[in-house]
Amino acid sequence: MEYRQLGRTGVRVSPLCLGAMNFGECTEEPEANRIIHKALDAGINFIDTSNSYGDGESERMLGKALANGKREMIVLSSKFYFPQSEDPNDQGNSRRHVMQALEDSLRRLNTDWIDLYQIHRPSMDIPQDETLRALDDLVHQGKVRYIGCTTYPTWMVMEALAISEQHNLARFITVQPPYNFLDRRIENELVPLALRYNLGLITWSPIGMGILAGRYQSVDLTPEGSRLGGGGPFVKGRLTPKSLLAFEKFAEVAQDLEITPSQLALLWVKDQPAIVAPIIGPRTEAHLEDALPVMDMHLDPETAGKLDQIVPPGSAVSDFHNSSRWSKMKLDF
Repeated sequence: MEYRQLGRTGVRVSPLCLGAMNFGECTEEPEANRIIHKALDAGINFIDTSNSYGDGESERMLGKALANGKREMIVLSSKFYFPQSEDPNDQGNSRRHVMQALEDSLRRLNTDWIDLYQIHRPSMDIPQDETLRALDDLVHQGKVRYIGCTTYPTWMVMEALAISEQHNLARFITVQPPYNFLDRRIENELVPLALRYNLGLITWSPIGMGILAGRYQSVDLTPEGSRLGGGGPFVKGRLTPKSLLAFEKFAEVAQDLEITPSQLALLWVKDQPAIVAPIIGPRTEAHLEDALPVMDMHLDPETAGKLDQIVPPGSAVSDFHNSSRWSKMKLDF
């Protein structure tokens, strides 16, 4: 397997990252354990979770599953930002919350350190130097190895890099944006920034919440239990007529390659510039088994060219930034 460099660090991680968002929510502990151990056996050594997943249950499950020597083999990532209680200070990116959230995550994960600690969302009302100084302290304490951010606007990533350089603070080594074949807009600014400053991109929603797995046949019919099936606020803008039309053509390319559409979706993201690893979020063992072969696949230039004809570089037929409170862009699909 080709292990990849995590940003500008010397750490090597698998080309797929196991996302634990479903653990404690859609996936019960016995199946979560089977998924974790099967992923480890297949060579995945990179796991991403958050204190907000399953109200902390995801971290707790991982802490138990990675006991007995497995923790030392894993590059473990977690995140903070979202409210953890009704306490108004138990949320966001203040020094107070950063310090408390880290201690809580360490306890649930049953570990002394987190390899990659990420800011889950930006706080527009808190100067970035407050958050970065707190994270720098945690790095110096040895409780955090590296830091990153997720779903940030590109200008804030650049500002954070400048602040870290100016004050000699720990700097971001990764950014975690939404990115898939249906929404390629990070290629316009974030990908060039990542390439210039050696930031690793670990991307979420690589199969487009199931759209690129063929889960949806119509914008009006979403299967019960699907990621978009609840009819939440993000359905409009993600499941669109243009995204379904693009999927039909995308699926034809996958059929020609004799792989599943979801495998092609992962492969496409995995082999894009600046990508360290797409985050897979298997709900079942079957989902994981479908994804694992992608680690040994490579996207050939001819296939990449065919896909660029369907959704051109830098464009979008679906809006996966519509959960970003900072984004004012309204796309007409």
